[in-house]
Amino acid sequence: MNEKGKIAQPRNFVVEVEEGKTYYWCQCGESSNQPFCDGSHSKTNLNNIAFTAEKTGKVYLCGCKQTSNQPFCDGSHMNL
Repeated sequence: MNEKGKIAQPRNFVVEVEEGKTYYWCQCGESSNQPFCDGSHSKTNLNNIAFTAEKTGKVYLCGCKQTSNQPFCDGSHMNL
């Protein structure tokens, strides 16, 4: 899918995750619970992206929604 979501913020979100827990990243940029999904994507052609934390600690989730490594930041916000 080439469609990208609305920019939620022009930088990443630093989030603490717990090993083995599944999280749902907002791909559409419409969620009021950034960077996580609140179901707002139902108004768009995008879906949430589920990921399971491989280890407990900080992860860097994309805030600009332009990443090629969903849900993780790949530095795309540097080119906005």
